Amino acid sequence: MEVLSPLQPRAVFHYFEELCAIPHGSGNTKAVSDWCAAFAKARGLEYHQDALNNIIIIKEAAPGYEGAEPVILQGHLDMVCEKEPGCPKDLEREGLDLEVDGDFVTARGTTLGGDDGIAVAMALALLDAQDIHHPRLEVVLTVDEEVGMLGAAALDASPLRGRTLINLDSEEEGVFTVSCAGGNRTECVLPVKREPFAGTRMTISMGGLTGGHSGTEIHRGRANANVLLGRCLRAVSARTELRLGEAAGGSKDNAIPTESRAQIVVSDEAAARAALRELEANLRREYRTTDPELFLRAEPSQWEGSPMDRASTERAVCLLTCLPNGVQAMSGDIPGLVQTSLNLGILTTGAEELRACFSVRSSLGSQKEALKDRLTCLTQALGGRTQYSGDYPAWEYREESPLRDRMVQVFREQYGHEPKVEAIHAGVECGLLAGKIPGLDCVSIGPDLLEIHTPRERMSISSVQRVWAFLLEVLKRSK
Repeated sequence: MEVLSPLQPRAVFHYFEELCAIPHGSGNTKAVSDWCAAFAKARGLEYHQDALNNIIIIKEAAPGYEGAEPVILQGHLDMVCEKEPGCPKDLEREGLDLEVDGDFVTARGTTLGGDDGIAVAMALALLDAQDIHHPRLEVVLTVDEEVGMLGAAALDASPLRGRTLINLDSEEEGVFTVSCAGGNRTECVLPVKREPFAGTRMTISMGGLTGGHSGTEIHRGRANANVLLGRCLRAVSARTELRLGEAAGGSKDNAIPTESRAQIVVSDEAAARAALRELEANLRREYRTTDPELFLRAEPSQWEGSPMDRASTERAVCLLTCLPNGVQAMSGDIPGLVQTSLNLGILTTGAEELRACFSVRSSLGSQKEALKDRLTCLTQALGGRTQYSGDYPAWEYREESPLRDRMVQVFREQYGHEPKVEAIHAGVECGLLAGKIPGLDCVSIGPDLLEIHTPRERMSISSVQRVWAFLLEVLKRSK
């Protein structure tokens, strides 16, 4: 039995539930893309599916709209796969366990993927409907948005005739996003050497943190587990001889990591534990509001292998202590808007290197480059290297936007007040698509999605209903 079958609009929640039954984390989108292709083929719709699993589905205009300009509807197929500690679900192979709690849809123990599954569901519901007024619809569903908008970067936009695009990848009802930051993925790679060291082996665990989206929630001051792990290692090394075996935390560069751990060898276990107790007390005080469940644990461990030698340990601790993180600059033009930031989202250690992976964002290209330079200089000074991928441009604000004007008018009539028109400190694919489609007029909208990229993610049912009604009216007036 479908969990969401009693909900309205029925078609939207039906397709959302079907989507959630298919594993579709970033890098694992073949099955969900094929599902969309089968949907289009069964309905005789034109579709274009590429080797990356991006898919474009086209539905010709409804009667009376043949002369209207086409409208592009855009979202992404992939989701951020995070789960609660102890959750047994294999998100690479299993679908989600949906639940309804009052006005919210959630997934038991995992992220929901409302970002951006609701866009896919709304798009398929529109394509399937026979009683909706609309111009030619060009639905663009990209892949790997959550790991650098890789699908949008490679998309062949030649099948698209539209020059008006409604992006359905926003998370706050009543907010029209009309500009966004650019960004990239930067990795700092530090070579390490290993040798035996006699001492007490321990595992340090930093956890219980709130986490969140590294763009839209970076200004909230939430603790980053990887950054705090660096403080832990520094605190211990100030009290006793320390050798680092492994440091690891986070799984997505665009999610603020909630857990991180280090395997260490120390000369004086009592001194190490004392340093960590003092640091935990300080961290609990510092983050009592944003991360009230914060914990720091040190446990005996029998991990195998040799730790890093003294010089490598010192360089690794220095790197993790000194790497910048969080908000770097606020906008001088738009009050309250983060202009430049970075997030140490993934920390990994191999036999011969330590890797720190960042999501770097800025609405100013010059500041984005300055942050790349800062990371490069620090890493190179410690004998390492940096590498970059997934660079995407900022989406610049348009002074004149017929689409924005139309949407504001419809919103005012349906809601009885003005929408908020704003820029966002997060990557939106509109910037990449605008570079492929000259003169593109874009607005991004969406229903209320709370705590995305965390297992606490939830989607408001009533908000989906209102945004759906709003979208139908905007399409009806698009001629």
